[in-house]
Amino acid sequence: MSRFIEPDILLLLKKKGCSYGYDLGNELQRHAISDAEIDPGALYRTLRTLEANGNVVSEWGSESSGPARRVYRLTKTGEAHLREWAAVLDHLSESLQRFVSEASAELGVDPGAVNK
Repeated sequence: MSRFIEPDILLLLKKKGCSYGYDLGNELQRHAISDAEIDPGALYRTLRTLEANGNVVSEWGSESSGPARRVYRLTKTGEAHLREWAAVLDHLSESLQRFVSEASAELGVDPGAVNK
């Protein structure tokens, strides 16, 4: 499920405008697609990959106190990639709903009762 960190990062940056990696990690824990623990290493690897692919840009923040930190911002390419992710996840959601409906019918239970 760590692959789903990517669309979450893109969406958070679209909403926030820009953010530090550490702050993104905290936000991801609250708003992630998956309820899996967010590994900080995976977060920063994903940010580097997104930057290498032109989806985000980063620069060193200029705070007056504390160590310098990288600030990440979504690019136009990143916005297009977010749209692609939304389409993929929409299709996945439809496929999962269809699966749950079929499995529920075969099990003779209501779709909401499958996990109970």
